[in-house]
Amino acid sequence: MNINEVEWRKGTRSTAEGDNCVEVAGASRIVAFRDSKDPDGPMLVVSRRDFGRFAQALKSL
Repeated sequence: MNINEVEWRKGTRSTAEGDNCVEVAGASRIVAFRDSKDPDGPMLVVSRRDFGRFAQALKSL
């Protein structure tokens, strides 16, 4: 899978002004995160299982 070919989506809490923008892309085995203001910059790639754990942890806050 080529990460450059996935569909990136902005987080629902991102504002129209472009600040605090996180984009997420999912594929069959991974989930990737990046800063929408720097799409060619670094990204964080985790397994779907780890992403599920992360999401559950956030829900419990």
